[in-house]
Amino acid sequence: MSRVKRFFRTYTPFTRAGMQEMVAYRANFLCFLIGEIMASFIMYFVWKAVFDSSESETFMGFTMEDMVVYLFITFLAGYLTYSDGAFTVGEEIIDGSIAMRMIRPCSFEMCFLFQELGNRIISVSMIFVPIVAGVEIYRYVQAGEVRFQPIYFLLFLLSLVIAYMISFYFNVCYGFMAFFFKNLWGTTLIKETVVNFLSGAIVPLAFLPAGLANVLNFLPFASLSYTPVMIYMGMYSYSEIAWRMGLQIFWLLVMYGLSKLIWRSAVRHLSVQGG
Repeated sequence: MSRVKRFFRTYTPFTRAGMQEMVAYRANFLCFLIGEIMASFIMYFVWKAVFDSSESETFMGFTMEDMVVYLFITFLAGYLTYSDGAFTVGEEIIDGSIAMRMIRPCSFEMCFLFQELGNRIISVSMIFVPIVAGVEIYRYVQAGEVRFQPIYFLLFLLSLVIAYMISFYFNVCYGFMAFFFKNLWGTTLIKETVVNFLSGAIVPLAFLPAGLANVLNFLPFASLSYTPVMIYMGMYSYSEIAWRMGLQIFWLLVMYGLSKLIWRSAVRHLSVQGG
């Protein structure tokens, strides 16, 4: 028990620092949030035009109601599982502050993880309940009945936590590339665009050709957004949920292992551009 207490005593200050950072830069947070919500509404009108021009009420198995739920829950999942570890590592290598993290008697990635958890606490407290409530009210108005399913919701939350951990370690692995390439700013923008597409955040994977959809469903990117959202919507049976979440755990272990391997190699190539 003393080891557990010592662990949390070491890393809890990083969580507080993350919360203070989010509050200190709340204008940036609010502007970014408003921009993302506007992007979700733009996608809503795009898909509304698609369904209005279609002779069928369904498109690839989705109704307009399903599409609205998908868009806003995908936005929520993407926002809550987002990790900026790649950008942070790259910036610290450029300015030299990475050296201070490396000499601290604590885990390099745990510092980032607990700091990001502070950010996530603020994000969840501000946007999670309003978006979920808004989606459920919309579903009730459209269907005339309560569509909220507590079991699927709890499984969605668990899947979302695993998705965040996959995203965190994936971005840590990518961020460690800055030890070799020094600057990841440009490639990070490309990476985020590619990941958004491969994770189904732009177009549901069910809309893609069957062969391609099957491949993308197996890759780790589907575990970041598509899997939690489809669980929330009740699109998966319990057996398929077990398979999808098992796949999430598999990719989490893979990303965790990769982060350790890359770290061991990366620290030998450290050379900062500032400091």
